[in-house]
Amino acid sequence: MSISNEDVSKMIQKSFPDAKITVDGDGYKYETTVISEAFAGLNTLKRHQAVYAAVNEAITSGDLHALTITAKTADEA
Repeated sequence: MSISNEDVSKMIQKSFPDAKITVDGDGYKYETTVISEAFAGLNTLKRHQAVYAAVNEAITSGDLHALTITAKTADEA
């Protein structure tokens, strides 16, 4: 089973309510850009871990197979 781009976006939005989120995917591989001030002071690894944590349930269930993440603050974007 696959998951929609909107579903992935909603999962991320729950953890980052202030974020601007875009998701593009084909039912198997997804790419997301998350712009949030929550990333201020975090390195790339910590930012990616935070986004993965937001979608962990979908990864664990097998609904989400691959996610490429771009995570930035508004100033960086």
